Amino acid sequence: MAAALSAAEIKIDHVTVAGSDVKKLQAALSAVGIPSVYGGAHTNGATEMALSSFPDGSYLELMGLQANADPRLVDGHVWGKFLKGNAGPCAWAVREKDMAAEVKRLQGAGIAVAAPEHSGRARPDGVRLEWETSNVGAEPRGTFFPFLIHDFTPRDQRAFPQKKPITRDFTGVTKVVIAVRNLDEAIKRYRQAYGEPPPIKQVDQNFGALLALMGKVPVVLAQPLTPDSWLAERLDRFGEAPCAFVLGATAPGHYHAASKTRWFGVDLSWFDTEELGWRLGFEAVP
Repeated sequence: MAAALSAAEIKIDHVTVAGSDVKKLQAALSAVGIPSVYGGAHTNGATEMALSSFPDGSYLELMGLQANADPRLVDGHVWGKFLKGNAGPCAWAVREKDMAAEVKRLQGAGIAVAAPEHSGRARPDGVRLEWETSNVGAEPRGTFFPFLIHDFTPRDQRAFPQKKPITRDFTGVTKVVIAVRNLDEAIKRYRQAYGEPPPIKQVDQNFGALLALMGKVPVVLAQPLTPDSWLAERLDRFGEAPCAFVLGATAPGHYHAASKTRWFGVDLSWFDTEELGWRLGFEAVP
């Protein structure tokens, strides 16, 4: 078997927040204090995006539907139900310098990987961006496992449209929280893909989940504690997929925490879910 990609090499490229209207997503993010910039329409004829990028190169992608998008294109979009259902957290991607090598490694570990697909978009200033992506696993792209992305044009043009991070109050996306139906089965699949040791587990009653931290992989798996919880309802609507994201904060005291908890020995604050419309947390980093 090919050697597992080390956790230190797994770099979050971006995480996707899906909704029907990108301007509303931007306004809600701005309301909790995080700015974003419009990034342009995708070449698929269905979606457009805005982003909030961070110093480590990762970014929040806010994805909405293009004005007058063809309903057939929307229905056929891999994240169509997330977009139409204003799901919020939807998917995540990791950066790959050598796409072919990582595809080969994952396939050697027994993980299904799709052939790379070419894609891109034009920024509002006319700069053309080109990349390729590859889906990992049998689920919709980037929902359970991250999808892989490799740039053909300079990546900084994609992540930093203003030639610098949109904000420096946060270092980047530090964790992706994935809702799962069966925690032990999900752990088994992640360990198969990334070779991590057995995870640390804990219960968060307020979040309504049994959690598992996957070693140094930036993932927390979350299984609902009860069948009538918000998390169970989300799984019924959207399947196994991200349900929350966590940012590293350099000045956490500058932001209002609607609630606080402690995950795996680290204090974690949550923005106001009602105001934002989805779950976004932040943890202090040096």
